[in-house]
Amino acid sequence: MSKTLVDDKSESVSSHIIVIHNAVIVTMNPQLEVFRHGGLAVEGDIIKAIGQSDHVLSQFSHLPSAQFIDLHGHFLLPGLINTHVHTSQQLGRGIADDVDLVTWLHHRIWPYESNMTPHDSYISTLLCGIELIHSGVTCFAEAGGQHVPEMARAVELLGLRACLTESIMDTGEGLPASWAIRTTDDCIQSQKELYKKYNNTADERIKIWFGIRQIMNSTDRLLLETRDAAKELKTGIHMHVAEIDYENHVVRDTRKVDYGTVTYLEKIKVLQSNLLAAHTVWVNEKEIQMLSEAGTKVSHCPASAMRMLGFAPIKEMLDAKVCVSLGTDGAPSNNRMSIVDEMYLASLINKGREVYSKGTTDPTALPAETVLQMATINGAKSVLWDREIGSLEVGKKADMIVVNPFSWTMVPFHDCISSLVYSMRSENVISVMCNGRWIMKDQKILNVNEEEIISMARSASTELLKRAGNQIPSKMNFV
Repeated sequence: MSKTLVDDKSESVSSHIIVIHNAVIVTMNPQLEVFRHGGLAVEGDIIKAIGQSDHVLSQFSHLPSAQFIDLHGHFLLPGLINTHVHTSQQLGRGIADDVDLVTWLHHRIWPYESNMTPHDSYISTLLCGIELIHSGVTCFAEAGGQHVPEMARAVELLGLRACLTESIMDTGEGLPASWAIRTTDDCIQSQKELYKKYNNTADERIKIWFGIRQIMNSTDRLLLETRDAAKELKTGIHMHVAEIDYENHVVRDTRKVDYGTVTYLEKIKVLQSNLLAAHTVWVNEKEIQMLSEAGTKVSHCPASAMRMLGFAPIKEMLDAKVCVSLGTDGAPSNNRMSIVDEMYLASLINKGREVYSKGTTDPTALPAETVLQMATINGAKSVLWDREIGSLEVGKKADMIVVNPFSWTMVPFHDCISSLVYSMRSENVISVMCNGRWIMKDQKILNVNEEEIISMARSASTELLKRAGNQIPSKMNFV
């Protein structure tokens, strides 16, 4: 692609028209149409036309102000959607490797998060956002962190689309002192105020959701009032659900149900269509049916699950018509914030699980088109935004990425969808558009200085760990 992909002057013109042609367009529309010689036109932030390249060109060639971009056979597809990521944890990459979940939470992550300043959260979100953009993400769902106003400031600057969520807990063991004093009233009111101030800001790219960190740190009152508040404001709830078997044991003992978290959430009517359940590894067949009937969405984080949680029954969920999307989780539980990597892992892990659980191979488990749907249109459904994003269709928002397949990582490609899932790497993503504006061109982030943020992040992370008092064991024998 030419280094003059977009005339910078056009960025400030809300009604400018961009006509992209000579592209392989993977639409991810209901018919999964792919235009081998495709064209697409964007006016402002909306897709105005899509189809065969010659036809789209003929509709706009008479407009002297239109901008024409020849992609020379590069792939054009919807922006990828990461439905579970802790942007506030980016400065903690590497502080909690190779430990169990309770150690991870109580002795590494909670001391880290509770010592974050607002500026730390801002830098962390910027650093995470850079990595997300480089991997083709245009929209993400924050899994719950500190200092949502600073997250919002970073998201607005980066040009991304996001559902932002505060980390909410009102009970439980091991909480840092500054968190343990929070009341249920404070938890609910804080989120309502965030919604009022930040929802639909940044050209409507930011949504504010309600957060519940996990059931073991939630009173019934918090669960029920969160349910009611989210319904009242017509927004979503993001919650870690059935992460480990121990969680289900605690729920059985304290909530008196016959299995675990999903069963209890269904009993108290929190299991609804606006709930995004993260991980959801330890569920049985009956609970999968509950998820399906409630319309609850599930964010599958394959790398994070393999580190600490286990094999989620994703094929069974998809067979039951549960909407499953993909997430990376946070840097301390994955290290890589690449949804491209998660696509590859999701397919392989869930094929391998068939051997583990059933003793027989099933190469058809999670085929490439299903995985790509999880990263695009299923992601959009999971964040309640599928009327506007998740596929390339006329009338939807112009969130899209350009992929260069002409490199050693992808050549030759005989099936573009298979190549995108099994061969693509983050470095193949060369340009990213969100809401009709380029936020990365030719692998250069446009709205922030990457080197400056990396430098700031190195300094901030060192100071943050000092304040947290973490003594992270090193595997290095320095001499």
